[in-house]
Amino acid sequence: MAISDWPSTERPREKLLQRGASALSDAELLAIFLRTGVKGKSAVDLARELLADFDGLRNLLAADRQRFCKAAGLGDAKFAQLQAVVEMTRRYHGEKIKRGVELTSPDRAFNYLRAEIGSATRELFGVLFLDTRHRVISFDTLFSGTIDGASVHPREVVKRVLQHNAAAVILAHNHPSGVAEPSRADIAITEKIKSALALVEVRLLDHIIVTADGAESMADRGLV
Repeated sequence: MAISDWPSTERPREKLLQRGASALSDAELLAIFLRTGVKGKSAVDLARELLADFDGLRNLLAADRQRFCKAAGLGDAKFAQLQAVVEMTRRYHGEKIKRGVELTSPDRAFNYLRAEIGSATRELFGVLFLDTRHRVISFDTLFSGTIDGASVHPREVVKRVLQHNAAAVILAHNHPSGVAEPSRADIAITEKIKSALALVEVRLLDHIIVTADGAESMADRGLV
């Protein structure tokens, strides 16, 4: 049955307009983006099939062009549209934490960091540089690859702190596994960087581990 033949309260677009986007399932949201299905399948049916093939929305959003375009009902045009949506989301959160904004809420930092590095398929380590009033100076991605003592160098963090004339920092890195649990390596590198920053009288406020779906504050766990 075509979506146009469904009761109006069950059609994804009408449901969104009546109840808001949060009331829709991943498949319904994706169906609105797809707009049309393929022969024998509605947009919702196609969306459900895609979510199953990609093992969830996060993997679909992170898929490269070749993998994405192989799927039925997709192609270069849909890939371009989806990448535009992802980038607009990243910029939306970026504008909420642009230079000069005071970090008064942990959620603001969480959302921004998730948008910046949460969906990356490899580990990225970055630093939010703040002034004396905890206003944002910059966010710089400094390292990539496996985040451990061999790949993250405290001296490079200190060097960038001095360049920005920062008074405090928030460390951040992502876990592509989707699990935001701090590892022993995360704890060890946090302690090393905290000690290095203390030598130049700069405060380490937090180390936030992010995934596409969540964030974990090491400070809240007493690990900073």
